[in-house]
Amino acid sequence: MSIGPAARASDVIPAPPQARPIVLRGATVHPVSGPEIPAGTIVFEKGKITAVAADAATPPDAEVIDATGKHIYPGLISANTVLGLTEIGAVRATVDIEEPGAINPNVRSASSVNPDSELIPVARTNGILTAHAIPEGGIVSGQSAVLRMDGWTPEEMTVRSPAAMHLRWPNLTINRDPRALKSVEDQQKEIDKAQKTIRDAFGIARSYWHARKTANADFQSDLRWEAMMPIFDDKLPLFVHAATAAQIEAALAWAKETQVKIVVVGGNDAWRVAPQLKATDTPVIIALATALPPRRDDPYDSGFSNAARLHEAGVRFCIATNARASEAPHERNLPYEASMSAAFGLPKEEALKAVTLYPAQILGVDDQLGSLEPGKAATLIVTNGDPLDYPTNVEAAYIDGRKIDLTNRQTRLRDKYQERYQRK
Repeated sequence: MSIGPAARASDVIPAPPQARPIVLRGATVHPVSGPEIPAGTIVFEKGKITAVAADAATPPDAEVIDATGKHIYPGLISANTVLGLTEIGAVRATVDIEEPGAINPNVRSASSVNPDSELIPVARTNGILTAHAIPEGGIVSGQSAVLRMDGWTPEEMTVRSPAAMHLRWPNLTINRDPRALKSVEDQQKEIDKAQKTIRDAFGIARSYWHARKTANADFQSDLRWEAMMPIFDDKLPLFVHAATAAQIEAALAWAKETQVKIVVVGGNDAWRVAPQLKATDTPVIIALATALPPRRDDPYDSGFSNAARLHEAGVRFCIATNARASEAPHERNLPYEASMSAAFGLPKEEALKAVTLYPAQILGVDDQLGSLEPGKAATLIVTNGDPLDYPTNVEAAYIDGRKIDLTNRQTRLRDKYQERYQRK
């Protein structure tokens, strides 16, 4: 049996559980956590990888697939996205990425995921098999979830929920243009107010955490502060969205003061504060490695070389998109964010890890995802080349051992109009 594209377009239906062992033989296997294996074999059963080797035994009744000339990689991981939370930006009923109010720690993005989103199969077609869906809005936005990109319900799709609590650091830049809508003083007041809101919220949450430990039967619980308790128990990471050097430095100083560990999300200027990030062992999720320079006097490649500079400084990082609703339809371009970083100094092996193993480590799911190793989930892609290269196509994909339908709305439209012009 050989691997090839589907013969015809079909409705995208979640795949059934893996029924028998599957052996992919003859491909170049890229475990990511170790050296590549030319003409290798990978075996998986009941959704888990059982063997990755140059030559592995074939279990009885296994489906053996000849993958000679192909490449096998772990499924790509989108570490910062609103996939599943938005569909059509102009149709408000299809956008569920945020709640009103500034402090919403009890919001869970997993409860808003739409398994029938047309955007999920599009991203999946280019190898993105896992996504970290995050809430937006306010200051404390809520709790994110790591999702497998296949399933009938949000519960079936969930790998880990909650995955992190999200805090959005206020913009510290003051517009000094005389034509600015607000005066410098008013802008500074807004910045001070937002930072005070953060300190007050976490101060109250910590007090609640202490009180909860010795609470009696009459204790009145509050869902907002209940949701923040795992942060102080070191059971839930805190992801701080901060782009500029000033924001990152302020967030690091606050984290030290508050005694919490954080992950920086965004990090456009992370390369500028790499020593501080390294010293505090603070990981960075780079949101858009193809971002334009934020300042007129910045080098043109400040965004392109961000990952390479963090790598050189020994800062843990991964590469993602910017999680804007407008970006969700283009989530399939994630691998090209990594390839741009590779073109500007990041070693090729590190670029691949930046969208596979490293996001899995930062999101706390590296025991299941991110590399091809026995015991991990059989979530992988079969390609005809390097997934970070534009010409490469994903020819097959498996999520927990289930073969995934790689058709989507775009491929169906392509096939429809190909047929139209072939009839002429």
